[in-house]
Amino acid sequence: MGQPDSPKISGSGKLQNTFDAIVVGSGISGGWAARELCRYGLKTLLLERGRNVEHIKDYTTANLAPWEFKNRLEISQQDREENPVQSTVYNEGSKHFFVSDKDHPYIQVKPFHWIRGYQVGGRSLTWGRQTYRLSDLDFTANLKDGHGVDWPIRYRDIAQWYDYVENYIGVSGKPEGLSHLPDGKFLPPMEMNCVENYLKEKIHSKYKDRLVTPMRIANLTKGWNGRGPCMYRNLCDRGCPFGGYFSSNSATIPDAFNTGNLTLRPHSIVYEIIFDEKTNKAAGVRIIDEVTKETTDFFAKVIFLNASTIATAAILLQSKSNRFPQGFGNDSGMVGLNLMDHHSGAGAGGYIDGMDDKYYYGRRPSGVYIPRFRNIENDNAGFLRGYGFQADGERMEWKDTMLDDDSFGEEYYKKLIKPGKWTFWMAAWGECLPYKKNKVALDGEKKDKWGLPLVKVDFEFGNNEIAMRKDAREQAAEMLESAGFKGVNTFDYNNIGGATVHEMGTACMGKDPKTSVLNAFNQMHNVKNVFITDGSCMTSAGCQNPSLTYMALTARACKYAFEQLKSSSI
Repeated sequence: MGQPDSPKISGSGKLQNTFDAIVVGSGISGGWAARELCRYGLKTLLLERGRNVEHIKDYTTANLAPWEFKNRLEISQQDREENPVQSTVYNEGSKHFFVSDKDHPYIQVKPFHWIRGYQVGGRSLTWGRQTYRLSDLDFTANLKDGHGVDWPIRYRDIAQWYDYVENYIGVSGKPEGLSHLPDGKFLPPMEMNCVENYLKEKIHSKYKDRLVTPMRIANLTKGWNGRGPCMYRNLCDRGCPFGGYFSSNSATIPDAFNTGNLTLRPHSIVYEIIFDEKTNKAAGVRIIDEVTKETTDFFAKVIFLNASTIATAAILLQSKSNRFPQGFGNDSGMVGLNLMDHHSGAGAGGYIDGMDDKYYYGRRPSGVYIPRFRNIENDNAGFLRGYGFQADGERMEWKDTMLDDDSFGEEYYKKLIKPGKWTFWMAAWGECLPYKKNKVALDGEKKDKWGLPLVKVDFEFGNNEIAMRKDAREQAAEMLESAGFKGVNTFDYNNIGGATVHEMGTACMGKDPKTSVLNAFNQMHNVKNVFITDGSCMTSAGCQNPSLTYMALTARACKYAFEQLKSSSI
């Protein structure tokens, strides 16, 4: 691509800007890439487009009480107007970990929420922390039904890397022996409450293909690798001073620094990968300083692009040259295509009597999970692929029962302090098929404040996802009713693309360079010293929360890249 509008060129010399490796992005996968490459002895530059956030020191709201916030943690009307996308997921305590929609615009061809956290650690500070493995049911799905290209790996290729990652980050969970949701290396699970255990027993007695299990979550039920344990405060999205959940800031980045091999540069907007036509390799990256708007080139033998799915696609598309007129490494024309996100928010809820003498203690940061049970053996559910239910049981609070109560005084007080009924809520997180029409592109005219073309996101769920959501509502209601719950009602929040914040695809792995961007080791087919291990590498989505897979793929790719460097193959 050409230079941004009116850049200032830095006078930095090439020698002082040269490293063994460059990692673009410091979120979950970028933090892992930095840690692994540094541990292999590579002098590594970690570039983050936003501000620095240091573990503990910069968790400025972590210990504040609700009454210490101006709006008591509520979102103001001004917030909703100024940040119509980001305000759908943050509150007053976590707002500072999300971008300003005004400062970071993009174009929604169809409604799509692009949720972003531009700071060191990225969205690892605010992620939902559920960690489930993919299985060969997922890795063979594209080959089986013809949607998308075939994955170049199978479960056996990544299983040991799931082990490696779980042993490091700490995942609480319970083994269940399901082939389509492989067990991992678990810390003790978080306890289920009485209504969750009740539903578990009822489902076990009625359904042979379903079970209820504690969520597998990267919150620590005991101290682990110098972090934690979780304090059950349920304030995870403010940053955890105790390291009670895994983040780049609490774990991988400090470990990378401890090697002595890491250089961290925040406020560095990577807008181009520099291609050397003589060597047919990437020479480095070109950045714009977020604050000064000066441009600087950095050079390395190997580059890991981990800017997050949509941003990674944008960087590739911006990086044009004589060799790659369609974008960096884009001979296949597949960069930007097959954008996916899980659909979520369709399910059912109800209440149950008879347990009013039971309550719970603390603020558990998890719930329960009902793994996928549709289309396991045969595709006979009326749609392809499947979904899992994320759920929890809890007692109604005063906000649920008292807002319309017109009593007063002592009568009102007694009602106020009495817990409400036991309720159960369950909603599906479902797979989105890879559709080429769902894509990321660059606008030819509109630019942001740094002179870069605005990203255009063109995405919508298809008929398969709509059919899946209908089934999820029906199955949720059936399970609750069969277990004796009352007042069962179905719901569908009609969440648009991006709302689940699991965007993936746009630079998929595959066996054939003509139909994919990356090979089996997340290495670009056309440029061997560039690796991409964030969500953009995903060839299909599965229905499981994807971050664990990004981490495992990253650790695997880093070892391969190091071996390739050592043998002078790249």
